[in-house]
Amino acid sequence: MTDGKHPKAPWRNFYGRIKGKGLRSSQEAWLEQDLAKLSPGPVDWDVNPQRAPLDLRALFGDRPVWLEIGFGGGEHLVHQAALNPDIGIIGCEPYINGVAMLLGKIRKAGVTNLAVHPGDVRDLFDVLPEASIDKAFLLYPDPWPKKRHHRRRFVTPDYLDPLARALKPGAEFRVATDIADYVRQTLEQVPGHGFDWLAEGPGDWRRPWGDWISTRYEQKALREGRVPHYLTFRRA
Repeated sequence: MTDGKHPKAPWRNFYGRIKGKGLRSSQEAWLEQDLAKLSPGPVDWDVNPQRAPLDLRALFGDRPVWLEIGFGGGEHLVHQAALNPDIGIIGCEPYINGVAMLLGKIRKAGVTNLAVHPGDVRDLFDVLPEASIDKAFLLYPDPWPKKRHHRRRFVTPDYLDPLARALKPGAEFRVATDIADYVRQTLEQVPGHGFDWLAEGPGDWRRPWGDWISTRYEQKALREGRVPHYLTFRRA
């Protein structure tokens, strides 16, 4: 099945929220003033129907490139950008309220090594050059708790195959989740798509990474008694 507007585009259902409650006037201004200049390049089918690869060298020079998939409110993304000014980081998030929150954090932190795609990461995967990403993050993704919705989770072939294509051999893929069944599906699916799980003992998934910053989603999980898991994989 294809998209009627773009006959060559695959049909992709998107189940998450695109927009929530009304934005503040300041957030509307950030979206209008800042979002376009933070674009990683022509991603959407309207502007890149031929799916020409992004020029990451033009975007970030010779810096390694990292990717955060679903950055929520942007705390971790900005934290990593400030901590690693020699790295270029692309953040992808379709929820426009989260994008607006991120833009405010970028202004406050003054980081300049970020790019933002406000849409479906699968469209971004289409145009990322093969073996171009040095590290990827999937932090507290939508758990889709009902069994009939598990196919909507990120840790399925529709997402993992293009992720594996975009990552360099040896690249790190980090997954954080507080949902035990998401851990199960992650450990079942990710190794089958070209990744090795790096854990050697319980501490490797119970303790956060050394450069971790706890996000608002994690704080909510802790308040509600759920246990975070920190899973680290390497692209084979």
